[in-house]
Amino acid sequence: MSASGGTKAIVAALAANLAIAASKFVAFAFSGSSSMLAEGVHSLADSGNQALLLVGGKKAQREATPQHPFGYGRERYIYAFLVSIILFSVGGMFALYEGYEKIKHPHEIEHWYWPVGVLVFAIIAETFSFRTAIKESNVLRGKKSWKEFVRHAKAPELPVVLLEDLGALVGLILALGGVGLALLTGDGVWDGIGTVCIGILLVLIAVVLAIETKSLLLGESAGVEEVKNIEAAVVDGEAVTRIIHMRTLHLGPEELLVAAKIAVRREATAAEVASAIDAAEARVREAVPIARVIYLEPDIYSDAEAAKGADREATPGGPAPHGEGH
Repeated sequence: MSASGGTKAIVAALAANLAIAASKFVAFAFSGSSSMLAEGVHSLADSGNQALLLVGGKKAQREATPQHPFGYGRERYIYAFLVSIILFSVGGMFALYEGYEKIKHPHEIEHWYWPVGVLVFAIIAETFSFRTAIKESNVLRGKKSWKEFVRHAKAPELPVVLLEDLGALVGLILALGGVGLALLTGDGVWDGIGTVCIGILLVLIAVVLAIETKSLLLGESAGVEEVKNIEAAVVDGEAVTRIIHMRTLHLGPEELLVAAKIAVRREATAAEVASAIDAAEARVREAVPIARVIYLEPDIYSDAEAAKGADREATPGGPAPHGEGH
């Protein structure tokens, strides 16, 4: 993932959400609309979420230490997971509570032009933020569908901002619908119903984000195309005749660990094997630049041993079918 692209989308979303949050709280103060209060808290929570993503990106850039020899790349996953928790609790659950209270104790919306004006402004600002996130995501998305992009992205920032902005836009439309129906019917219950719908939407988005970031935290392998490129780069057909088995693991969005047992010629000398490994590592790094940590173990290929299958104790987790994973 382009870190600059992710940062640009985060900053755009942060600026939009801060402005929107301020306007929503002003509208709530003058109108008493619970949809405005829920949306204001939502925008404030979103602002905090974007700040967390920026902090995570900064912390992930720290150099590796003896205690953390593979670096801090997964900091970005941790902070993205925190975002999902905050969105669920502060955003979704608060909106559900406010909606329930509004339905139970409805009251007429005063100064209707405040919430309506703020919602129109917020929709414009969120559209700008969402457009920026889409533009930056398209650089990386390629031919993938949006669902595939969110499901398989190894960098969490753009999917998080995309889903947050999408939820914000839909939430604003729901809030506008709730306020509009409350004004047309004179029944404040509609305002509460709109707030409940916002809460349900935020909870669903938070659950999706939590599932995706949990998978990243647990450790995901390289994508299918990257695995194919690595396999093609390792084997040269001469010094390295085949890959016996291989594992890949993302240490961070832009750092990949590659560990493989490779077959070398039986008659090769130690110097020739060392040279073959160095050459294979160079080819892998050229084919897949994010392959930063590479461990290649030479061995003599045996049809009899291969027929026994992979040793699950020697390779924890056992063999993963091609394409399996997040």
